[in-house]
Amino acid sequence: MKKQTTTPTLLLKKVEHRNEVQLLVLFDFNFAIKENIKAIGNYKWSKTLRGWYTGFTSASISTLKAAIQQDVTFILDASVYETVLLKTPKKPRNISEENKNVLRLYVKYLKGKRYSESTVKTYFTLLADFIDYIKDKPLQTLSNKDVELFIEDVFIPRNLSVSTQRQLISAIKLFKAFYPECAIDEVRLTRPRKDKILPTVLSKEEVIDLLRCTKNLKHRAVLSMIYSAGLRISELLNLELKHIDIDRRQIIVKNAKGRKDRHIILAESFIPLMVNYITSYVPKTYFVEGAVEGKKYSAESIRSFLKTACKLAKITKKVTPHTLRHSYATHLLENGIDLRYIQELLGHAKPETTMIYTHVSKKDLLQIKSPLDMALKSLTNEMPTINRLSENY
Repeated sequence: MKKQTTTPTLLLKKVEHRNEVQLLVLFDFNFAIKENIKAIGNYKWSKTLRGWYTGFTSASISTLKAAIQQDVTFILDASVYETVLLKTPKKPRNISEENKNVLRLYVKYLKGKRYSESTVKTYFTLLADFIDYIKDKPLQTLSNKDVELFIEDVFIPRNLSVSTQRQLISAIKLFKAFYPECAIDEVRLTRPRKDKILPTVLSKEEVIDLLRCTKNLKHRAVLSMIYSAGLRISELLNLELKHIDIDRRQIIVKNAKGRKDRHIILAESFIPLMVNYITSYVPKTYFVEGAVEGKKYSAESIRSFLKTACKLAKITKKVTPHTLRHSYATHLLENGIDLRYIQELLGHAKPETTMIYTHVSKKDLLQIKSPLDMALKSLTNEMPTINRLSENY
């Protein structure tokens, strides 16, 4: 009996990469296909996109098909037929040396206040954009009006989020504390109200479909770890192998948001997959590592292969790594886990943060009957009585 072989599949996508529209070719490793693509001459390998790419033209797809000298299946992604908008390159900032020195001291001030690296970077970027906007105006003369004009002229046209605007106000309030000589009145600086947007949540079936469609062992292990432990993406990237205790089925998340450590349950069903992944890839320090041994993996790579997996699983929701964390919390709540335990597992400082999952949980909502269902049920219960009464006449 002849052994059946599966036909290799090539997924073709139109993407924006290096500020150009590219044709991206994705496929499971196949030496013959790789050599055929390299022979074309104008294809390059991208570590970020995890695939081969070339400039997208009307003839690029037909040229590729003609070059592949074996039986394969070509799948054209919907993006091939869509228009890809290139990002407008950001202009370099024009800041005087005097103001640059003030910014350096501001960063030093933030680090002295023990703000996280991420917060320091965000506040520095926002304040640097603000100082670039005011041009040559002396910092001592900065006022609340300058902040308002910056928001109106920069934030609104760029369509920046409310949360980013709140971060800007926080950065400027701290700048006032650091540089009291400026004329900004921090008391009158108000943050806009937070958006009350419910998180996107995948169903349990969608999570399983997503993992099934993630063929790469390393990618599947990463997504499974995020969902099974409810990790933030930064927590996953910083997770070291020595902090995974298989015997006690525990994960120790070190120095997470708010400089807090916490323990998380290691899913029993995830252990075989994790052992298989670690045995195959042999990471040295971190649970998931980049191309350079012992170095952290990139968040961009995770977002990229997650997006690909969602398309293969035909999930149309906008899914990010944090969506898996939202799904983890919501599914725990639907399984009857107390909100206080979920707060502890997620590492939330305030119970109000965890309370948002009560709005997306189906557990209690499914017990509510629609008035239409109740009316039809009532009518159905009355029908036998009506029929018996009609038989007597």
